Amino acid sequence: MNSAPNKNHFINYKKVISVANADWQDAEARRISGLNVEVSGRNYLTDQYERSFHHFCTTSYLGLDYHPAILNGAIDAIRETGTLRVANSKNRCKLAILDQYEQELSTLFEADCLSTLSCSSASSGILPLLASGVLTDNTPPVMVFDKFSHYSMNHLKPSCADETEVITAPHNDMNYLEDVCKQKRKVAYVADGVYSMGGLADIENILYLREKYGMFLYLDDSHSLSALGKKGQGYIRSKMGPLDENSIVVASLAKSFGGSGGLVMFGNHTHQKLVHRYGGPSNWSQSLNVAAIGAGLASIKIHHTQELVDLQQKLQDNIRQFDATIQTEQSGSPTSIRLIRCGEASLANQAAAYLADNGFFTSAVFFPVVPQGKAAIRVTLRADMHSEVIAQFCALITGFLQSHGVDIAAEELSLA
Repeated sequence: MNSAPNKNHFINYKKVISVANADWQDAEARRISGLNVEVSGRNYLTDQYERSFHHFCTTSYLGLDYHPAILNGAIDAIRETGTLRVANSKNRCKLAILDQYEQELSTLFEADCLSTLSCSSASSGILPLLASGVLTDNTPPVMVFDKFSHYSMNHLKPSCADETEVITAPHNDMNYLEDVCKQKRKVAYVADGVYSMGGLADIENILYLREKYGMFLYLDDSHSLSALGKKGQGYIRSKMGPLDENSIVVASLAKSFGGSGGLVMFGNHTHQKLVHRYGGPSNWSQSLNVAAIGAGLASIKIHHTQELVDLQQKLQDNIRQFDATIQTEQSGSPTSIRLIRCGEASLANQAAAYLADNGFFTSAVFFPVVPQGKAAIRVTLRADMHSEVIAQFCALITGFLQSHGVDIAAEELSLA
């Protein structure tokens, strides 16, 4: 009798590598992967091949990564604290400045907040706990992952499956999700607020299902925190309002926020304490260092000022300019991410190499990041990009792709 367990139910690295590795090798050969860069100016980099380019795949959407107040905040915090970090688990002992930081994050985002080294470490610590049922009155919920949820969450499916049933749902398919809610006693939905390859969660219908069936929500809103919403609360919180005991939102502090690490927002203080004690990777002996905390405290001050509002508006102006020239599936969305479809990975790599050689660094994305046959140039807009730089980029990529039979010119009617 064959007693070997079933394998590769959620992940199959051998298959992924066999399909994708040639494209990665091509990307490295074309000098669009494996780059080592130095900062030559604001959002302007120089690589080891002495090419200088504007950074068009950054995730610092508000441009705060170069803000002098944030840089000085990091330096001043180290000087004032006299150490980089206290090396032990933070649930036993942590620097007072870290407690101050988490309290100020809680005030800013109107939730019980914990900081983590990254969103990945937060999800690694929390999702298995959620699957066990300790956050849902000891009833293990069926874990429903959106098909396009970020890999930082998706890779935890095997760990969650050790605790409960795990299902992968078609992307943004609310009818499918409701059918699961009808059949199962308790459901936890795991998804992004803004997807890293473009697109938004169907938050209105997600909230409807939460109210109707008591569904638990675990949502990653890394790509909209700070960039959208009052005081930078992000896309999800702008729609949800106050968090309740059936909601957890995680987000990156290393993107628009302009700092480092990850953030977890809880609507239930008991859940915060449980994660603080049992969250494993989210709470091991490497808490945020003092430089990251100082930078974050400086960013919080900016979030309470008109400057944040002005930066958000500048970002939207730049997004509208881009959409008026290039048509993408994301046109009209308030988020910064745009995918310029190329079809095959080879063409995406060629396009990215052409752009890099002509002053613009982008990401050529292909399987497994996107489905096979849907390779693209991933572009991200920033608040501090100048209009003429955006126009130059749009002209370059439009001309290149048109010469290869791909038309991406925007149509006025489709943007109306």
